Amino acid sequence: MRKRRKQGDILRKDGSVGTSGRGEDMAEDGQWRVEGTVLKCISFALVLSLSPVGSSIYGCDRVLRSGEMGTGEENGTVEGPSLLNPDLHAQHCIYTFVAGMNGRVQITFEAFNLRGQPPECTGEYIDLFAEVEDSYGTALAKGKGKVKGKGDGRDLIHSPLGGRYCGVIPPRTRISLYRPLVLAFFTTKNVTSPDIFRVRYQFINGSTYELGGRLPGRVCSFVLRANTQRSGKLLSPTYPGAYPKGLNCSYRFQGDKDQRIRLEFRDFDLFYGGPHCPFDYVRVYDGLETSAPLVGTYCGQRRNLVIYSSTENLLITLTTMERMADAQNRGFSGLYEFSEVIARLDFITQSGGEHIRGTQCDQKVLSGKETNGSVVSPNWPLPYMTNIICRYFIYGMQDSQNLERVRLEFKDFWMPDTDGKCSETSLKVYMRGQEETMEYDKPDHVLCGEKRPAGIVSEGPRMLLIFSSGQGKGFFKAAYRFETEYQIPGTAAPDGSCRFTYRSTSAMQGDFNSPRHPTNYPPNLLCTYLFLPGKDEQVRLIFDIFVVDPIITAFGKECRNDWLEVWNVYQDNTTRLVGRWCGKRAPGPIQSNVGAVALKVILNTDGDGVSSGFKARYVFEKLKPLFKDCGGNLSKVESGVITSPGWPGQYNAVAQTCTWYIHARPGHRLLLHFTTFHVEGDPQSRGCPGATVRVWESPSADPAEDCGENSTGLQFVSEANTLRLMFITADKAVGAQGFQAIWTEIKDDPHCDGFHCSKNGYCISDNLRCNGYENCGVGDKTDELNCVERREVNVLLLVGVGVGILGVLMLGVCICCHRKRKRRRGLGRGRRPDTLPIAASAVSPHRMRNICDHHSSSLTGLRYASQASNIDPV
Repeated sequence: MRKRRKQGDILRKDGSVGTSGRGEDMAEDGQWRVEGTVLKCISFALVLSLSPVGSSIYGCDRVLRSGEMGTGEENGTVEGPSLLNPDLHAQHCIYTFVAGMNGRVQITFEAFNLRGQPPECTGEYIDLFAEVEDSYGTALAKGKGKVKGKGDGRDLIHSPLGGRYCGVIPPRTRISLYRPLVLAFFTTKNVTSPDIFRVRYQFINGSTYELGGRLPGRVCSFVLRANTQRSGKLLSPTYPGAYPKGLNCSYRFQGDKDQRIRLEFRDFDLFYGGPHCPFDYVRVYDGLETSAPLVGTYCGQRRNLVIYSSTENLLITLTTMERMADAQNRGFSGLYEFSEVIARLDFITQSGGEHIRGTQCDQKVLSGKETNGSVVSPNWPLPYMTNIICRYFIYGMQDSQNLERVRLEFKDFWMPDTDGKCSETSLKVYMRGQEETMEYDKPDHVLCGEKRPAGIVSEGPRMLLIFSSGQGKGFFKAAYRFETEYQIPGTAAPDGSCRFTYRSTSAMQGDFNSPRHPTNYPPNLLCTYLFLPGKDEQVRLIFDIFVVDPIITAFGKECRNDWLEVWNVYQDNTTRLVGRWCGKRAPGPIQSNVGAVALKVILNTDGDGVSSGFKARYVFEKLKPLFKDCGGNLSKVESGVITSPGWPGQYNAVAQTCTWYIHARPGHRLLLHFTTFHVEGDPQSRGCPGATVRVWESPSADPAEDCGENSTGLQFVSEANTLRLMFITADKAVGAQGFQAIWTEIKDDPHCDGFHCSKNGYCISDNLRCNGYENCGVGDKTDELNCVERREVNVLLLVGVGVGILGVLMLGVCICCHRKRKRRRGLGRGRRPDTLPIAASAVSPHRMRNICDHHSSSLTGLRYASQASNIDPV
C-alpha cells in the first residue's frame, strides 16, 4: 500500500505530512522516494539537538514568537542545527516565525552553505513558506503546534511553497504575506553543524502595507481616496522581499474634481519575460476600471518611472503568474500624490493635439497630409504655471509617396530670461530625431526672452519641442504647417522606415531617387532600395544624376560620410558588394550577377552636410547567357590580350555586358595592365554613368571601377590565380575607342626560373620575352629590350608574288608551245630545221619559315601575339 504525498509536503515532527514543494512517495519498504531519489529511513532518530526554543521530539524544531509590537521592532538570529546522522536518515527541522497582531516577519540569510546541488537540491535543502495564513500562527501561539480541519483556515499543508534552495547562493530577503513565516530544513547528511546557514529575522509593522481601505476578501486590493490621504507610499505586498507567485492586486485612486494623480516608482523590479510582459506585470489604467484606456504595461527593472492620470481617477493592477521557475524579484516601491496644481489638459485639445496618456502634459501632433494648426503653452492665453515640463511631438508624414517637413512660425512669445542663458525658462527645439537616441542634451535651438524668434523649418519629417517653465511666468503660441518634402516611387515598408521594394511583377522598368530629390536629402538617414527580379531575370541600374556628399568625391572605403552602396543578394542571404560611391562620382551601369536574387541599394547620410542626392533608372530584363555579348574564360596560356568590342574602332553605343574570367596555373598570379584606355566618363567630375570597367582581384574582393582617358597607369595584380574583368555600357552610352589590356601569368615564388622583370620585380615566362608585348607591366619594358629584329612576313605580299611567278611561268610555257607548233608547220612546208638545244635556267629558291598567328575566337575577344621568322638571305 503506497501513500501518495502531495506536491509541497514535508514530514512533520509527529510523523504527519506537511508541505515540501516536491512530489514524494512512501513505498511499502519504508523508504521515501523524492522524484526518483530514494531517501532512507521511515522514522527519524535524533542524535544531537540544540534547540533552546520550541523543541520537538527530534530536538531541532523551533517556534519564534513576537512579543508586544507596540512601536518597537524585534529581531534576532537563528542558525542551522547540530545533528549527527550516521545512518543517513532523513531529518527535518522546522523553524516557525510568528509576528504579533498586524505584524509581519522579515528574514535575511547572512550565511548559506547547503550541500544539495541545485536545481534538484537532493540530500539537503531549505523550503520557504512566506504565505502561511494567520490561522496557522494563531494555533501555534496557543500551543496547538499545528492546525487541523478546514474550519481553522489553511495550515502548512495547503500553503504555497515559496521556493526550495540549496548550494551556496542564499535566497533573497523574504517578508511574510501574513503573520507567520516557516523555514523547513531537510538533510540526509551524516553531520550537520550550525554554520550551514544563519538567518537574521525581524518582526516588522505590517501597517506599512495597508494602503488605504482594503477590499473585502482581498489580500492586496485597496482603494486610496484623496479625502483620506492626499499623498503616501505605494508598495507591492512584500516589498523589499521577493513577491509571491499567483498574485492579483489592485490599487484604485479616487481623487476630487479638478485633481490629477502623480505616481513615481522609485524602485521597480518585476520578472522580465519580454517586451510585451507576458508573465509578471503592472498595468496602469486611466480610470477606475480595467475598461478604461490603458496607460501602459510595465515589467523588468525601471528607475524613476513617473505616471500622471488624465483625470481624478487611476487604477493600478499587479499580476504575478503561477510558475515553477524561481523568480526572486522585489516588486515595486513608490509615491503617489493627489494634486490640483498639475497642468490642466484643455490647452492641448483646444489646439488640435492629442495628450499622451501617462504624461503630465506631453502631446503629439500628427500630419493629415499638408495640414496646419497651432501649439500653445499650458494655461494659454494666461501665463503658464511654475515647474511644468511639456513635450510637443510634431510629426509629418513619411511613407513611400510622402516626406514632409515642419515649418514653425511664432505668433506670440514672452518667456523672460533671468540669466541670459535660458537656464530657468526655455523652449528647446529638436529636429534630428534626438528623442529616439535620448540625446536631449543636444537641442538644435534653445529659445527664451521677450523677442519673438524667427521661423524654424525642420530638416526631416519630425520636430520636438520641450517646454520648461521653471519658476518663471510667460506664454507662447506657434503656428505649424506640414509641407511635402519628396516622393519616392516604390513599395514602402509597412513600418514607415526608408525602405522601398521594386518587383518585376509590378513594373519592368521605372525610376527611383534619393529622398526629396531634386532638393537636398535629410541628414542622418539610412534608405534601402531592394530590386527583386523574377525567375530567369536580371536587373540593370543606370544613374542619370548623382551628387551624394558635398565634401568629397571618391570610390570605395574613402567614402565615409554620405555614400551609396550597391550589393548583390543571393538565395542564402549572403551579399557581395558591387561598390561604394560618393560625391559627384556617379556609379557606372550595374547589372545583377547570374545567380543573384536581388540588387540592394543603400543610401547612408550623416549629420554633416547634405546634397541633392541622385536620380536613377532600373530595368528588369531576361537573363542572358554569361558571355552572350562578349567575354569568356581564359586559361591554359601564359599571356594574352583583351580588347573592348570593336577594337580598335569604337564600341557600340548600346547596353552590353562583357565579362572575362582569367585563370592562371597553380602557383601563379595574374598581372593585368591597360596599354590603351579610352572609356567615356570622368571619375572626378561626373563619374562613369554611361560605361565603366570593373576589375576583381579575387572572387571575394571588392571591385575597382574606372573610366575616362587614361592610356597608362592602370594595373592590377590578382590575390590568387583568378581575376575577373568586366566592361559594361548603358543604353545612353555615346561610344569611345575602348581599351586594350595585356594579362600575364607571374610566378608567385621568390625564386624565379623564368624572366625577371628588373623594374617591377615580376617573374614571367621566358617564352614571353621579345614577343612584341610589354608583359612586365606598367613602366617596365625590360622584356622587350635587346631583342634581335625579325623581318615580318607579309602574307599578302607572299601570295601576290607567288601568283605573279606562277603567271609568268604559265605565260612562258604557252609561248614555247606556240613556237613549237609554228616550227612544225614550217617544216611541213619546207626543210625540217636542225634541232636546237634548250638551256635550263638555274633558280635559287627562297627558303621561308612562318610562325602562325594565334587568333582567339570572337567569344573571348582575346588576341594573341603573332610572330614571324627571319627570311633567309638569298
